[in-house]
Amino acid sequence: MAYKDLREFIKKLEAENELHRIKVPVSAELEICEITDRISKKGGKALLFENVKESKLPVLINIFGTEKRMNLALETKSIDSLANEITEILETKTPDSLIDKIKMLPKLKELGSFFPKKVKDGPCKEIIIADNPSLDDLPILKCWPEDAGKFITLPCVFTKDPETGARNCGMYRMQVYDSKTTGMHWHIHKDGASIFKKYAERNQKIEVAVAIGTDPAVSFSAITPLPEGIDEMILAGFIRKKPVEMVKCETINVEVPANAEIVLEGYVDPEERRIEGPFGDHTGFYSLAGEYPVFHLKAITMRKDAIYNTIVVGRPPMEDCFMGTAVEKLFLPLLKKQFPEIVDIHMPYEGVFHNLILVSIDKRYPGHARKIMHGLWGTGQIMYTKVIVVTDKDVNLRDPREVVWKVLSNIAPKRDIEFVTGPTETLDHASELPTFGSKMGIDATRKWKEEGFEREWPEECKMSEEIISLVTKRWKEYGF
Repeated sequence: MAYKDLREFIKKLEAENELHRIKVPVSAELEICEITDRISKKGGKALLFENVKESKLPVLINIFGTEKRMNLALETKSIDSLANEITEILETKTPDSLIDKIKMLPKLKELGSFFPKKVKDGPCKEIIIADNPSLDDLPILKCWPEDAGKFITLPCVFTKDPETGARNCGMYRMQVYDSKTTGMHWHIHKDGASIFKKYAERNQKIEVAVAIGTDPAVSFSAITPLPEGIDEMILAGFIRKKPVEMVKCETINVEVPANAEIVLEGYVDPEERRIEGPFGDHTGFYSLAGEYPVFHLKAITMRKDAIYNTIVVGRPPMEDCFMGTAVEKLFLPLLKKQFPEIVDIHMPYEGVFHNLILVSIDKRYPGHARKIMHGLWGTGQIMYTKVIVVTDKDVNLRDPREVVWKVLSNIAPKRDIEFVTGPTETLDHASELPTFGSKMGIDATRKWKEEGFEREWPEECKMSEEIISLVTKRWKEYGF
């Protein structure tokens, strides 16, 4: 049963003993971050700060901060099972006969029910502040000492493509400059920046709505790397198994989730830029200051007794790590459709999702690992990846000891490492130039004679199954 809103998810967390309420006064400047960082690092509970200094609103944080809570958020036993549902949809073939078409109708009807639904009103409009709205009323956090100010860090930012009218929802941090303006951190490679560019070419302001405190499927969908032009609310509907109800804003022609806690309505002027950052980012370092567009607030709508949902990012592991891992698992079936030889992929937390990807493949021909490297560098947001390591299919990518052992055993550095140049993540502070630099691919597969390897490749030391079984049966006899 889909969570109607964030509040139903909070009830679920409480029922599962996954929520800790903090009733004593706390500060939104640094204190909440330090508390959350300590809890995140040890895999602790979601936190609800009920008494935030200088604010009437509570702060909810760390709701996605463990594998269990990610599963609860997406209402699934495991992300793998949700990924399997995607696989079933992808493997649905076009029906040939009338009977096959009739059999397909229930599935098509189910898929159609995931599309967002327009409604006339919603809880997000219980309070409407269109006359002199102020961001000062929200308990927006300053997370790290050298941050340039307070940042909204879990915003679902809604815009419309001026050419197609297609909706886009992304998650872009927003530095608060004053009570009515923020930065809009649209990276050059992201859909938000692409849509903004289209408005700029028309010399038009872009209307922007920011939903804060949405149900977990909506918040998660905002971070997913969907193909350009695909509505993230469809993915949210698929996850929820129920359409997301959308309501039109009060002062702009943009729709937002009707059950959101808080909505900021405003616009971005294509001519205006302001310095944004530094910001303590998910890399564990401060992302550098740069010029970005500016969001102007026109109105705030919210629920009565609204809850401010946010996130703290920094040196992993933190809440965003579990969100990233869910994305990794959820989109593996899509990647396998494009590259059937891929067995598994893994992005270790310490690689902060753009520095390192491990890939295991069913190697079928000479140079296969190189083909995969270059194929991945040409695929969506994987293009940012600084290092791609390709192994054989029998390597457990989630066992770091096995990965290090197999990779270092299988490579001759001069032969198996190659360097390329291309787009890099905006947050990569080490690249030669901003958003452009070098990358490395490592072929850690067993080498074939067809690849110029004339020596004999050794076998692993493994005990026979017969002896393993014998020792297992007699284990207690040995006195252990």
